Amino acid sequence: MTIQSDQAVADRQLFIDGKFRPSESGASREVVNPATEEVICRVAWGTVADVEQAVDAAQRAFEGGEWPKLTLKQRGRLLQRIADAIEEHAEELALLESLDVGKPIAFTRGFDVPAAADLFRYYGGLVEQLEGSARPAGSRSLAYTRREPLGVVAAITPFNFPLNLLVNKLAPALAAGNTFVHKPAEQTPLSTLRLAEILSEAGLPAGVFNVVTGDGATVGARLAEHPGVHKLAFTGSTETGKRLIATAAGTLKKVTAELGGKGANIVFADADLDAVTQWAFQAAFFNTGQFCMSGSRLLVQRPVYQEMVDRMAAAAGAVTVGDPLDPQTVLGPLAHRAQLDRVVEYVAIARAEGAVLRAGGTAGTTGGGDGRGFYHLPTVFSDVTPQMRIAQEEVFGPVLTITPFDTEDEAVTIANGTPFGLAAGLHTSDVSRAHQVAARLEAGIVWVNAWAMFENSTPFGGYKQSGYGRELGPEGIEEYLQLKTVVINAE
Repeated sequence: MTIQSDQAVADRQLFIDGKFRPSESGASREVVNPATEEVICRVAWGTVADVEQAVDAAQRAFEGGEWPKLTLKQRGRLLQRIADAIEEHAEELALLESLDVGKPIAFTRGFDVPAAADLFRYYGGLVEQLEGSARPAGSRSLAYTRREPLGVVAAITPFNFPLNLLVNKLAPALAAGNTFVHKPAEQTPLSTLRLAEILSEAGLPAGVFNVVTGDGATVGARLAEHPGVHKLAFTGSTETGKRLIATAAGTLKKVTAELGGKGANIVFADADLDAVTQWAFQAAFFNTGQFCMSGSRLLVQRPVYQEMVDRMAAAAGAVTVGDPLDPQTVLGPLAHRAQLDRVVEYVAIARAEGAVLRAGGTAGTTGGGDGRGFYHLPTVFSDVTPQMRIAQEEVFGPVLTITPFDTEDEAVTIANGTPFGLAAGLHTSDVSRAHQVAARLEAGIVWVNAWAMFENSTPFGGYKQSGYGRELGPEGIEEYLQLKTVVINAE
């Protein structure tokens, strides 16, 4: 089925043990299109009782039935079939993501959905490499290691990349042999619920993947504390992450957390400014700035500072903002009303702090001109000092700050001068400087003369208060495995 923009989306229920079913309370909530503020559909609102049933289903699937009987080769082939199925439903998933999140359709078609399929294919190929090793243990004895799944994995993901941030966790977790319970963001659950159907149709056994929609205080907190959950994978804000980590500590479950960011993007005077302008725009405004690895702080060496301010202001002023389903749209709305309110608040804070507004700064401007939707123009501030709140706190919206620096040491000090450490970048034609500065930046991923270039084989994750653990690459699957040693006494 292909969903057109003028078609209704059916109301959705929880997905537990291979079937859709209502919440135990019978409650449901509206899902709102951020581009129009119209209700897309209603989704069941989960309770603690629903979490219990989902975890029980996942535990049963882990301990018995078809899933634990699959060989590594069979598991790998299943992940490959899932990738094929995602590609078969690519247009439907892309449209759902655009309707639900406000992402431009060009991006959901070109990135979100293909990346999800590619990651299942990547981890499907890694499955057969999950071997152990033999170790000496006395003259005639033998010791060997086994890499085994953890059991039931719970994932909690935010609203900005619903499909991709789920698949970043789900694909390696399934490759490792775990079962899964997922709580998507309250505002953007639709692609997750459709994916549940696709996984089932592709042959994933009942109970291996379960979805409980609901709020963080109820569903998320119970998953974090549940003794039957052996791993929590979380992406979201640093403050929420801290609470969940503290809750999860009660059962000593394994936790990975990709948290907030305040990425510094450093421009040295010898950089190619034409290329920098394109990369810096993408770094700041991709997904309307709702990107934990956003390059929201542009640090520019003083000889080219004013030129870069002018360039970024012009680029922001020229961008197409409007209907996400228009293939020409570059920036859509914020994903929900509270996020728009947050951006408006931080724009006011920046002005009060003395930052100079160079572009944007206005909410409620749409391509349609009807005043509806959670839109905010791409906004550029110059003359931003490192101590300002706008330079220290994550806005999570289309707001770029520009700060001058003189020396390499000063640039590194400013870049490292926040509590975050998720992503950073630098632009220079000096290869030696590139290596030296990259080594000094406190970030889990550093791009040189680029931004947001990802490969399935390259891991990312946080330093400092941007969290811990890694996603993607071989390192990503290790987060869902535990090591067992077997010693055979043959003396």
